[in-house]
Amino acid sequence: MKIMLKDGSVKEYAQAMSVMEIAKDISEGLARVACAGEVDGQVVDLRTVVDKDCNLSILTFDDAAGKAAYRHTTSHVLAEAVKRLYPEAKLAIGPSIDTGFYYDFDCPPFDRAALDELEKEMKKIIKEGAELERFTLPRAEAIKFMEDRGEPYKVELIQDLPEDAEISFYRQGEFVDLCAGPHLMSTKNIKAIKLISSSGAYWRGSEKNKMLTRIYGTAFTKNADLDAYLAHLEDIKKRDHNKLGREMELFTTVDVIGQGLPLLMPKGAKMVQTMQRWIEDLEDNEWGYVRTKTPLMAKSDLYKISGHWDHYKDGMFVMGEEEKDKEVFALRPMTCPFQYYVYKASQKSYRDLPLRYGETSTLFRNEDSGEMHGLTRVRQFTISEGHLIVRPDQMVEEFKNCLALAKHSLTTLGVEEDVTYHLSKWDPDNREKYIGEPEVWEQTEQHIRDILNELEIPFTEDVGEAAFYGPKVDINARNVYGKEDTMITIQWDALLSEQFDMYYIDQNGDKVRPYIIHRTSMGCYERTLAWLIEKYAGNFPTWLCPEQVRILPISEKYNDYAQKVLAELRKNGILATLDGRAEKIGFKIRETRLNRVPYMLVVGQKEEEEGVVSVRSRFLGDEGQKSLSDFIAAICEEIRTKEIRKIEVTEESK
Repeated sequence: MKIMLKDGSVKEYAQAMSVMEIAKDISEGLARVACAGEVDGQVVDLRTVVDKDCNLSILTFDDAAGKAAYRHTTSHVLAEAVKRLYPEAKLAIGPSIDTGFYYDFDCPPFDRAALDELEKEMKKIIKEGAELERFTLPRAEAIKFMEDRGEPYKVELIQDLPEDAEISFYRQGEFVDLCAGPHLMSTKNIKAIKLISSSGAYWRGSEKNKMLTRIYGTAFTKNADLDAYLAHLEDIKKRDHNKLGREMELFTTVDVIGQGLPLLMPKGAKMVQTMQRWIEDLEDNEWGYVRTKTPLMAKSDLYKISGHWDHYKDGMFVMGEEEKDKEVFALRPMTCPFQYYVYKASQKSYRDLPLRYGETSTLFRNEDSGEMHGLTRVRQFTISEGHLIVRPDQMVEEFKNCLALAKHSLTTLGVEEDVTYHLSKWDPDNREKYIGEPEVWEQTEQHIRDILNELEIPFTEDVGEAAFYGPKVDINARNVYGKEDTMITIQWDALLSEQFDMYYIDQNGDKVRPYIIHRTSMGCYERTLAWLIEKYAGNFPTWLCPEQVRILPISEKYNDYAQKVLAELRKNGILATLDGRAEKIGFKIRETRLNRVPYMLVVGQKEEEEGVVSVRSRFLGDEGQKSLSDFIAAICEEIRTKEIRKIEVTEESK
């Protein structure tokens, strides 16, 4: 048989060979670092026997699938350690993830001391160097095997598999786990491990099921790489918006108000106001939008017309019961049907289109309590929402413009390089979730695909992520913990105008259904604020800062001059404050730096006599004395252009 390797070379063998045997034949060094194989594009275990011509890649830790096999094996080592130290614990699942691995157990929670003990036991298991052995059982025998071992969650997993499924297990010493693999050949190949944390997790992700205990960990092939990752985690903790945003007094939450209902404090509210005014002016003055303002609730009748009542009712806050109340209302989870009636208020001609309606919309979603997190997953939020009513011949160009506006917003915020683009498609195997005919979905998805390709925007395609009425482009970003959230959405809708009897009069005098684009230009303000907190670790671009300048008199006798400086700054629209406390100037400077204020102006006798200010910035440190007019001109230009300055300050220049 002929085996074509990744480098294009070909190996020939007279008999069947396992992937590991082929790796050893290529190089003993390669065999030592091999984690898995890839045969004709399919990831396989190192034990897999190759018996025909194929393309073969030996996967190492440097390959994503190889890294997953390495870390998945480490999760089995964790499970064995738990069973050794806590024999009554029941095994659930333990996959690899982007940052390492986790394993769920039915047992009491683990504190840090318990995790440290488990880590010691894992290192002992690794040192023992047990070989991993794969074996299979028929379904009935597999169920009995796990029943005899007292593992009900494994039994449930097996019962969910098809009758004719091959049920595979991996054994390492006395420990056995249900698993499809792939895995390393031996535990001794694992080099550097760390258990990160423990938390609760519902079995199979449903709050209707039992809460289990989840342990997160990670693994690397080198201690240096592990140390670098742990340092990265420390940085993440500092950037976590849920922690940093509270420390900076941007937002807070209160139990008696409720989960997912954050309070924006003055600084956070100022940032959102800045973004909102910018987006509204941008849309209206440069992109041809007109403003609407619509109710926060509506009767169920409206949502029945749109289809949300059938497809989205569980995610809505409903007031009243249809069986006993004359009118049932619901807080709006979206604005589109409201804006449709703005459109329908008067007859439209083909000359009136496109119509671009923009609204700063407060929306409500009845999210599960377990999903709430800071500002990224909330029950009340505000978005830069818009709906474009267009002729079919205008659809492609307007869709491109929506993408251009989104990219402009992301670039201005300094986050354009941090996002990924997704074509969210319908699932033809789940027809009850969607309205419309298959050919409409295929056509609209192809239109979006063509647009993204034409604009040379890299994207992935996600089946089952479309809205119930049309496909969309989701622009996603990862938070500091690696979880992906949708920041901006642009949806192609060729269906809802029919349900709302929307039309325009064409050049022949005929009634024609328009198309609709549902879009956001920046997405949810709360989620964007969380994103910016983590992106900049609180060191926001000056134009976004809720406090742009702080004036620091050297002593109280210079407060009058400081007040004059403050008045001049505010007259020019600069967000400035004055720290007139009787504190030492060194203390004031350190506190201002900790508060992440981009500029501080130190004033004393010399500054007052010469009518200047001593400028310190987080960008360059001590910038020396400047005339107040020159400083104002420079910072106003920085704010006007929304410049994102790099922090170049050194310890010496602070």
